[in-house]
Amino acid sequence: MWQGLLVCFILTVVGFGLARLPLLADAGISPLVVALLLGIVAGNLPLARRLTATAPGLKFATRWLLRGGIVLFGLSLTLQQILALGPRVLLLDVLVIVCVLTAGYVIGTRVLGMDRETTLLTSAGSAICGAAAVLATESTIRSRPAATSMAVATVVLFGSLAMLIYPLIYPLLGLDEGLFGVYIGATVHEVAQVVAAGEAVGPDALANAVIVKLVRVMLLVPFLLIVGQWWLRRQPDAAVGADRAKLVIPWFAFGFLAMVGFNSVVALPAVLHDGLVLAGQLALTMAMAALGYETQMEKLKALGIKPFILALMLFMLLIGGGLLASTLLMG
Repeated sequence: MWQGLLVCFILTVVGFGLARLPLLADAGISPLVVALLLGIVAGNLPLARRLTATAPGLKFATRWLLRGGIVLFGLSLTLQQILALGPRVLLLDVLVIVCVLTAGYVIGTRVLGMDRETTLLTSAGSAICGAAAVLATESTIRSRPAATSMAVATVVLFGSLAMLIYPLIYPLLGLDEGLFGVYIGATVHEVAQVVAAGEAVGPDALANAVIVKLVRVMLLVPFLLIVGQWWLRRQPDAAVGADRAKLVIPWFAFGFLAMVGFNSVVALPAVLHDGLVLAGQLALTMAMAALGYETQMEKLKALGIKPFILALMLFMLLIGGGLLASTLLMG
């Protein structure tokens, strides 16, 4: 097992190092994305095909390190933050998530003819919280590495575009800074991208954007519970077996909630808290590196351009529909 974990650790260290370079840091590219790309490159080298001893470690990373990282991600949130903007924020985020997921699944499977795995992962990344939502959904439905990598790629592309577009359209919309921050938090993909876009607009926008985004992140838990049950019912009888309980009940989601509750009532020493958050980031990054390493370019190419077309349509829905919803509910 150690060979696979060592590969993931090396890719993670390099990913963190590259993500700190000014060009990538200013663009809001997280170490998770860099590690994924490095993993795809490394996993498709001729040497990687012969290193079969890495398989157990890679499997451990994509399952247990992934779950552990999501649990520790809960230490980034508190209930106090979530309650600060009132119940309408919850309604706004639920509306955005439900509309994007529904539209994404219908367009992806019925209009574009995509497979259900790639469609669901791409839609979840756009609707909830970017790469973290893709990873959590992957862990629940046990999708192919290529589908996961493609979904993350769409989050990176359109989330990066959002960081550029939102500050540019702010002066054109006539919204006050705080309301525009709500709009950012309700519609931009990644937490880091929300921070970058909000910071470019102003302090009030940043504060509201982060809180609204954290509420979206919290909604990942009920989404996983619902999608696990739904996914099981959609499987052929032959595909339902000993993994039934793990598929239906994503226990790591409850761990995530527990960490949010713990972080809301217990003030850990700053060094310990920051260390645990960093450990969660490292675990998620190693999981992303493992997923990239297991992704073969032939399978990635087979998915084609359709996931990007779907993500573009969802991006347009987030910009237009999200603006309308934010204005009506929070204006």
